Amino acid sequence: MSTATSVDEARRAATVAVLPVGSFEQHGAHLPLITDTAVACLIAQRLSETYGLLLLPPITISCSHEHKGFAGTVSIDAATLIAVIEDIRASLARSGINKLVLVNGHGGNYVLSNIALQANTEARSVALFPGREEWNAARESAGMATTAHADMHGGELETSILLHAKPELVGDNWRVSDHDADDRPHFLLTGMAAYTTSGIIGRPSLASAVKGEAVLKSLVETFADHLKILME
Repeated sequence: MSTATSVDEARRAATVAVLPVGSFEQHGAHLPLITDTAVACLIAQRLSETYGLLLLPPITISCSHEHKGFAGTVSIDAATLIAVIEDIRASLARSGINKLVLVNGHGGNYVLSNIALQANTEARSVALFPGREEWNAARESAGMATTAHADMHGGELETSILLHAKPELVGDNWRVSDHDADDRPHFLLTGMAAYTTSGIIGRPSLASAVKGEAVLKSLVETFADHLKILME
């Protein structure tokens, strides 16, 4: 999270802001409820440092309805998330910043794609990052054994990122928390509970800090094209 002062930001004079969008949802027994927020903040901070963006504090509760029934999970409606982001965009515009990057740490925030598409109908103003291609490129760069589909939640990817950047958040049982559920035909009807009792779908036992470092490095690099197009 940014500790910059108003004077710092006046000197930076950023024309693009970056907003981490996380969640507050179960991640099994080895990762905390704030996992998605922590991951989004790590990515957003690195983008801010590398490209000179205004780093905003995170949205910490979002659309986690698929995790209903797991202790600790809290959600807001998609309409609420839309309203919050629109209010943030309006406030930024009053400060002369008309470009916003949404760094999404939670795959269930489907509505962010609609926000970006609608915002960009008149002018390029909202980028959503990382997308599927960027995550896949990061997985390949890190030499991950799992795919994004198989490693859906609390697995190799998320555990690796936190082992690298926030190891104190990873529980000791991450090596014995694997759960496979590749076949999930009714996920939108049933949510996570129909496919996992632990809350994990993926293989955290394959995680490593080295992989996590490679993932973050790849994401910083692939963001360059998104920023270039946003600014055209």
